Amino acid sequence: MSRGRRLLTLFFSMLTISAFTFGGGFVIVTLMKRKFVDELGWLDENEMLDMTAMAQSAPGAIAVNAAILVGWKVAGLPGMLAAVTGTVIPPLVILSVLSAFYRLFADNRYVALVLRGMQCGVAAVILDVALSLGLKAAEGKDALRLIVMAAAFAATFFFKINVIFIILGAAAVGIAAALLRRKGGERP
Repeated sequence: MSRGRRLLTLFFSMLTISAFTFGGGFVIVTLMKRKFVDELGWLDENEMLDMTAMAQSAPGAIAVNAAILVGWKVAGLPGMLAAVTGTVIPPLVILSVLSAFYRLFADNRYVALVLRGMQCGVAAVILDVALSLGLKAAEGKDALRLIVMAAAFAATFFFKINVIFIILGAAAVGIAAALLRRKGGERP
């Protein structure tokens, strides 16, 4: 596939995914995985898993962060620009239209019911992403991964610890493990 065609495919894939996805970054990441890993084969599952973790950890919208990482991996700087542009155009257009007609939509009972129904679908998609990524991460039979995942879940769900501290703690554990492996002669 030529570079220009790859950039167009990247742009229109992100444009389509972004235009027809409701529910935020995790939903978009699921569809990005289906498109770029399963359908096009441009990334493997581990790369997508790592990119999802980085996109979630970085400040900003997960969808845009993931688009930056996928675009960069697929086609460098032009790919990153194509992916980000395709990702942000639909929300900008939709929000512009909605803001122009906000009063009409805000008080409409049917719109409120549709949005409430969409919340159920979004919750199901996010649960699907969480389970599939969690199971994929657990496949490595690496006890440290399982311990960090369980500790992060417990810290969030039971103790209501701020996600920033959880990310910093997980990063510290990862760095310490990599240093210990390097010191022991293993490659991280």
